[in-house]
Amino acid sequence: MTERATTALALIASLLSACGTESDPVTFEMEAESFANSEWSAPVNLGATINTTFNEQAPTLSPDGLSLYFGSNRPRPGGSTDSDLWVSHRSCGDCDWEPPVNLGPVVNSSASDNGPSVSLDGHLLFFTSARTGVGLNDIYVSHRANPKDDFGWGPPVLLGPGVNTTAFEAGAEYVQSAEDGRDNFYFNRGPSQGAQDIYVAPITRDGETLGPGVLVVELSDATANDAAASVRTDAREVFFGSTRLYGAGGLDVWFSTRRSVHDAWSPPENLTPLNSTANDQQPSLSSDGRTLLFASDRSGSLDIWMTTRTSSGH
Repeated sequence: MTERATTALALIASLLSACGTESDPVTFEMEAESFANSEWSAPVNLGATINTTFNEQAPTLSPDGLSLYFGSNRPRPGGSTDSDLWVSHRSCGDCDWEPPVNLGPVVNSSASDNGPSVSLDGHLLFFTSARTGVGLNDIYVSHRANPKDDFGWGPPVLLGPGVNTTAFEAGAEYVQSAEDGRDNFYFNRGPSQGAQDIYVAPITRDGETLGPGVLVVELSDATANDAAASVRTDAREVFFGSTRLYGAGGLDVWFSTRRSVHDAWSPPENLTPLNSTANDQQPSLSSDGRTLLFASDRSGSLDIWMTTRTSSGH
C-alpha cells in the first residue's frame, strides 16, 4: 500500500470516529489529488427494496453512510402521491438496505417535499418544499439533537431571504468545510424547474442565513438547466446535473474542481462513464468522496443508482 493510500484510509477512519461524537461538528479533510486519477465503476441500481415503479430521486447518505434519505412520490400515508421524504437504514456499510420509512408529518407536509441533504455533523436536514413559503418552491431546515436518530427531526424552519425568494429554490447542499470560506451553502434558483442556475450563500452551523445568494458563474450555463450541486467535504470538487450541450442526452451529471475554496471552479466536464441517453440527475457524493448516488430514468421511472471509486493511491 502506498503512503498516499495509507493517508486516505487514516482520514476515513478519523471521519467514522468523529461521526460517533454527538457534541462536536465533524471535520474532514482530503487531498484534492487523492482522487485525481480515479475511475468510477459502472452504475448499479439500488434494487427493489429502495426503488419502485414510482419516482425515487434526490438521494443523500448520512455522514456515517448507514442512512439513505431520498424523495419519492410512492403512495404516502393517506394515499397522496405528492413527493415525501423517506429514509432507509442499514446496519453496516456492506449490509443490505432495510425497507424505507416515511419521515412523517413533522417533516413532510401535504405539498411536495423533496431534495434532502444532511449536514456533515448530522444535526441538520435541508430539503425543498412546495408548501406555503415565499416563492414557487423554498428551502427548509430541520434540526435534531441526536445525529443517529433518523426520526428525531424537529419542525422545519424556512431559510432566510438570502436563500429563498419569490423564484424557485431547490438543491440544498451545506458544506461544513474544514477550510476557511464564508460561502458554504449551495442551491439552485430560477423562474421554473427548467431554467435553474447554481448559487452559493453563507449560513451558520445552525442554518441561519448570513447573506444573499450569489450566482456561481463557472457552474451556470445561461442556456441550460444547472441544478443539485453536491460538493466534496473539502470543497474542491463538485457534481451537478445539467442539460448543457455535449452531454449524453437529457440531464447529465457534470463535475468541476478547484485548488482551494478561494479559487474559481474549473470548466465543468461531463462524467461520461456514468451518464446515459436518459436523464441522469441529482448527484450526491458520500462524505468520504468514494460513493456517488444519483437518480436516473434509464429504466423507466426515476430510480436511485450508485457508482464508486477508489483513490489514485490504490
